[in-house]
Amino acid sequence: MTDDAATAPTCLARPFAGPDDSPGGCAAARGLDGRPLHAAALKFFWGPMDCGKSTMALQMNYNHARQGRRGLVTTRIDRSLGPQVTTRIGLAHSAIEVTDDLDLRALVRGRWDEGVRVDYLICDEASFYTVEHVEQMAELVDSYDVDVYAFGLATDFRSCLFPAAQRLFELADEVARIQVEVLCWCGREGLLNARVVDGRVVREGAQVVIGDTVDTADVRYQVLCRRHYRSGDLGPRG
Repeated sequence: MTDDAATAPTCLARPFAGPDDSPGGCAAARGLDGRPLHAAALKFFWGPMDCGKSTMALQMNYNHARQGRRGLVTTRIDRSLGPQVTTRIGLAHSAIEVTDDLDLRALVRGRWDEGVRVDYLICDEASFYTVEHVEQMAELVDSYDVDVYAFGLATDFRSCLFPAAQRLFELADEVARIQVEVLCWCGREGLLNARVVDGRVVREGAQVVIGDTVDTADVRYQVLCRRHYRSGDLGPRG
């Protein structure tokens, strides 16, 4: 064995035996889903509440599964408070709940050890993941050749970036704002997620508090344009 071969990185992108499992040979090989190895990407799709992030996540999963690819759907603090991805238009899908101590790499390796292919991850509510989870996403792409599609908010109720969202902006191969337009009550484009308690916009408190956009919720969120977010104007009360 040459020195170069001895120090070559181990290819982790071929979980099942193939015709050529050497680090050099896998560069031109294809995975079991037919796609070229080492072509995976980390993509972050973001937008304010009500723009359809979870709906797009489920659509993405459906499109890939329909073409024979196999993936895992993960979430964290879904509005249902259960291990599933739910949408405000009524769609739902079972999911793996991401906890602080869950290692996404170990999750994929565990499935591979069971003989189950994992070609991609759908990571919903990604802004609530930890920064370490985002680092794991990047490693899954770079070292394991697993596509990762993350969906989440960019900013919190204070208009500050979530730490995981910031890291996704820094590391993702592609960042795209979801194009479904959300409007402020005034008709301008909604940009920011205001937290509303007792009918007033609050600007202090824990970064993550579960709520919804319905008026009856104890803690609710309302998407506002920058002008009305800054002024705290929630619009006419019906």
